[in-house]
Amino acid sequence: MSKAAWPQRLVAETLGTALLLAVVVGSGIMGERLAGGNLAIALLGNTIATGAALYALITTFGPISGAHFNPLVTIIELVEGKLCARLAAAYVLCQFVGAIAGVAAAHAMFELPFFSTSWLPSQHIRTGPAQWWSEVVATFGLITVIFYCVKNKSNSIPAVVGLYITAAYWFTASTSFANPAVTVARSLTDTFAGIRLIDAPGFIGAQCVGAMLAYWLYRWMFQRAKLSA
Repeated sequence: MSKAAWPQRLVAETLGTALLLAVVVGSGIMGERLAGGNLAIALLGNTIATGAALYALITTFGPISGAHFNPLVTIIELVEGKLCARLAAAYVLCQFVGAIAGVAAAHAMFELPFFSTSWLPSQHIRTGPAQWWSEVVATFGLITVIFYCVKNKSNSIPAVVGLYITAAYWFTASTSFANPAVTVARSLTDTFAGIRLIDAPGFIGAQCVGAMLAYWLYRWMFQRAKLSA
């Protein structure tokens, strides 16, 4: 557990999540503009940038806040007794604020309005059973690799998370949001990385299911391992 004071930890979570979203949205805009209509090339650019950024950001902010950048990770840490309720709530708030700020930063870099004045800022349709199942699988995998690495005291968490998300962009139909704060923030951008606001609850619900399944398996796996020792 980090020994940093609360203000430093909260700034780390806010800034780290903001930079992550700036990368996700900004690389999506850049990829789409340069790809000449080739969506595979646009997605590849988006994927490489996101995976690389995750490695850098987790390495940078991990020693300060744990580099959650994801409310589901924070909630599981709370359930595990590694965070108190007040700090966990502050983390989650900072993650949502940071994610939204990151979208605004990306828009500003590409001369777009900070946020659309429309009630439905994103028109990117992402819905249906295949998309929801993709988010269950993506989130299950993400939570699994994070907490198994933490349990085993692995120093490779930044690389593991970055590589997993890089892969999950391509093997899931949803391109692996796997994060409620990311999902809400991406509903505010009508760009390559966007999702309609009306589709966000389905994604978030699926992410929660995936996280719960991963946590149950984690608890069973290591409880059994302890009993067998």
